[in-house]
Amino acid sequence: MDGGKGRKILVTGALGQIGSELVPALRHRYGENQVVASDIRIPAAGAYEGLFEQVDCTQPLAIQDVVRRHDIGAVYHMAALLSAVAEERPQIAWSINLGGLYNVLEVARQNGAAVFCPSSIGAFGPSTPRDGTPQTTIQRPTSMYGVTKVAGELLCDYYFERFGLDVRGLRLPGLISHSAQPGGGTTDYAVDIFYQAVRYSHYTCFLSPDTRLDMMYMPDAIDGIIQLMEAAPARLKHRNAFNVTAMNFTPDELAGEIRKSIADFAIDYEVDPVRQAISESWPHSVDDSAARREWDWNPHYDLAAMTADMLAKLGAKLKTPARRA
Repeated sequence: MDGGKGRKILVTGALGQIGSELVPALRHRYGENQVVASDIRIPAAGAYEGLFEQVDCTQPLAIQDVVRRHDIGAVYHMAALLSAVAEERPQIAWSINLGGLYNVLEVARQNGAAVFCPSSIGAFGPSTPRDGTPQTTIQRPTSMYGVTKVAGELLCDYYFERFGLDVRGLRLPGLISHSAQPGGGTTDYAVDIFYQAVRYSHYTCFLSPDTRLDMMYMPDAIDGIIQLMEAAPARLKHRNAFNVTAMNFTPDELAGEIRKSIADFAIDYEVDPVRQAISESWPHSVDDSAARREWDWNPHYDLAAMTADMLAKLGAKLKTPARRA
């Protein structure tokens, strides 16, 4: 597909962690008036520029109305509850994460629109190979978030095979962003740690110091989403739920990298058993060779580059320049 040129793009969950950076990137690439942002929340008056619609993705008629009124040709479906929040509210998570996706896929099928839907490393479970997790492998997650992600992957595959719907997706690792506040994910420590480092030179982490997970800086995630949606269909053997990663570290290693810039930064640990259990069911690292082979995935930020950029951006945002070593 062409990424949404001609017909407009709809982004659900536009005020969330990914959506808040995806919308500006799409508008920069395709034009301000080509991208309709939507969310169940309404931004404060004057706080949001550009086309915006209030949409509850559990209400199919609301999605249908926006898609038809704006002649939507591609839906980037970002509306979902993240892992820790989903575990607190599993029934609501099922309704939003899977019911919302079903509604989006149905409306897209009826209107000839393409769909991007993110999956996650949360789609894996404790019986999945934990090092170099293959693109195709056993998926038996033990969290509601993971269950909805696996079911979502299968549903997306079904809509492509059964109806020919152009639906694509990435299994995203933990995402790190300076734009959006942490939103209830298991990997959110890797965002909050920077805020606390810049403000107080101290952070109390809810995961154990040796919890190793794949991570990605948000600019790479945004580039990957757009790149996949623009990829030639003939190249895509998998189409949906591509493994992607950019870097791999533990809380202790991240703290060490921050300490290179903020010498007195200190970290301690008060482990949250729920989020620790979720993290321990996820891979240590994934194999993203299919994405690299089929649509030239190639992230730009490693741990050092991401850390330097996060500290600089948050220092400016919080008007508290990071103290240097």
